[in-house]
Amino acid sequence: MQISTKTILLAALALASGPAAAQELDAVTFATNWLAQAEHGGYYQAIADGTYEEYGLDVTVMQGGPQSPGRPMLVSGGVQFYMGGVSGAINAVKEEIPTITLAAIFQKDPQILMSHPDQFETFPELAGASKYILSADGFTSYFSWMKTEWPDFVEDKYEPYQFNPASFLADEMAIQQGYLTSEPLSIEREAGFAPDVWLLADQGYTPYSTTIEAMKPWVEANPDIAKRFVEASIIGWYNYLYGDNAAANELIKADNPEMTDDQIAYGIAKMKEYGIVVSGDAETQGIGCMTDARWTEFYDTMVDVGVYEAGLDITTAYTTEYVCQGLGMDLM
Repeated sequence: MQISTKTILLAALALASGPAAAQELDAVTFATNWLAQAEHGGYYQAIADGTYEEYGLDVTVMQGGPQSPGRPMLVSGGVQFYMGGVSGAINAVKEEIPTITLAAIFQKDPQILMSHPDQFETFPELAGASKYILSADGFTSYFSWMKTEWPDFVEDKYEPYQFNPASFLADEMAIQQGYLTSEPLSIEREAGFAPDVWLLADQGYTPYSTTIEAMKPWVEANPDIAKRFVEASIIGWYNYLYGDNAAANELIKADNPEMTDDQIAYGIAKMKEYGIVVSGDAETQGIGCMTDARWTEFYDTMVDVGVYEAGLDITTAYTTEYVCQGLGMDLM
């Protein structure tokens, strides 16, 4: 039997589009800061719908968790990208660790305080709560800002957060820290009431959150890979929030079997309602946007309240080269 030239050509093309093509993708790992959830949805979306592959990338998402080793692995070269935050980036400048933030997916930090329904009418009134149930990190960071802005907040009402709501539920005049996309739903399930939610970002606490962070020497050696990862992640986030995200959600649940459909739906709804991803500069310049002014404003504020030392060159902590170009806005 004769085999035609066309058949041979088609077979060759099939081989080229199979394993050989896969080998041409640049393999990178992105370490998240917590277990898989809707707040990581854009990255899973870019895997599920092939966006990373279209950008020439083979991306592995390494989910984090309690005492996650993601940042140490970034520093040691074990992963190429890490889901960081402004505080970690500024501390890296202080410690002379050459990390660099490439994009800020969350324009607003989802950190909240919760109170029992109808106990307080304005945020400053929370100072009159019976106790402030906060993590140690929260007490040394945003609470330092709160008590400077509103001196009626006092340290002697601080109670360490034990990562369960028992103390909060037992005292209707208490306030407790939380994460916009998770704790309020947990309270509603457990106690049967929806707590009042106070998003710190809407009160003037303005760090970027859920950033894409890398090591500066690696980015300098691989600028095209860094650019492609940031851009594909931005596209992934638009498609996750405004497109068909079913396949991405299945990947999230595969990585984190305790995640539920209603928790994912709640997380997505709250990210949209409060403008966690799309607000501020991201509304006009695209998801991931960062500005020098915003970084400087937050740093100066936290210097004033004693969280950071003055004189750090925080411009070395980030680059705006890959963001604020309107990429993906047509997908809304």
